[in-house]
Amino acid sequence: MQSSMKRSVRCMIQIAMVSSLASAAWLPSAFAAQAGDSRIDAVETQAHADWRETMSHTSAPAEGCYQADYPSILWKQVGCNVAPARFHSIPPRPHPTALARGATQTTGNGNDYAIKVSSLISSTTGTFPSVTGVTSEKGVGVAAFGGGGILGPNEYTLQINSNFDGTTAACRSHSGCTVWQQFIYSPDYNVNGQAAVFMQYWLIGYGGTSCPSGFGSDGAGDCYKNSAAVSVPDIPATQLANLKLSGTVVSGGNDTVTFTNGTKAYSISGKDSVLYLAQVWKESEFNVVGNAGGSEAVFNSGSSVTVKVAVNDGSTATPTCAANSGTTGETNNLNLGSCSAFGGSTPYIQFTESN
Repeated sequence: MQSSMKRSVRCMIQIAMVSSLASAAWLPSAFAAQAGDSRIDAVETQAHADWRETMSHTSAPAEGCYQADYPSILWKQVGCNVAPARFHSIPPRPHPTALARGATQTTGNGNDYAIKVSSLISSTTGTFPSVTGVTSEKGVGVAAFGGGGILGPNEYTLQINSNFDGTTAACRSHSGCTVWQQFIYSPDYNVNGQAAVFMQYWLIGYGGTSCPSGFGSDGAGDCYKNSAAVSVPDIPATQLANLKLSGTVVSGGNDTVTFTNGTKAYSISGKDSVLYLAQVWKESEFNVVGNAGGSEAVFNSGSSVTVKVAVNDGSTATPTCAANSGTTGETNNLNLGSCSAFGGSTPYIQFTESN
């Protein structure tokens, strides 16, 4: 009995040793496979980012709506939609305090950074290099703007907004008139569950109640209209870090807004001669704010968003972080941090906003 037990113990030890050796032989290959997968993932992630950057600066072949799918860098024409102007973004309005507006807004309605350069801007790209703590967002109405907008969970816009202190032929010699152009991504703009990317054109201070053909009046002396729109997916605000919005202008050619997310890119182009923005574009605001009508994008407490605004202006000079230079009436509830400016082949500013 004792001898039999000894043989059994020796057998168990031998099996354990063989098993251990087999495990030891397997471990390096397993770690190598994991490391290989990580390297492949990193390369693929960088390839996607490079593709999105390329598409944000690749002009569509003609006026109209387009889509591209990774890895292709060729735009494929798709149908355009009408972008109704009933829910439109609006210029900022003076307000005594945030509390008077019935909200805890700290960014937007004029209180925002814009990138300012001395040369004319040909393109602006907005991204969010870092987004932390964002678990929810909802759009709420603001009393001073009549409580309007597209409201509810994940209702926000991404906006690139030009300066509105330049006059062009679009003003038709109306004294005091200036032009303002917005490049917009807006969830649920036309129909629920579908976002729209389009441009909005403004003649600020055009005067009276009679606007040029195709433009509507805001009742305060300003005129506005939308470009056609390209349909894109609704993206939750928790995915801001994956989104990129670009606006491009070409004097005598087409202006374009391009939106990229993951492995998809979308663009809409229209004639620059609507406003002739290419003649006067020297500042750009980019941010995430309420979805039209002066509304506010309210993020959960503990949210932090880094905003990067880059331009091409034919210069490598360091731009200016222009404070209190926002030009949209929409807002968010985040506190602005400090802003830094950087020169180079693509000058940019960067700042963080949080609550």
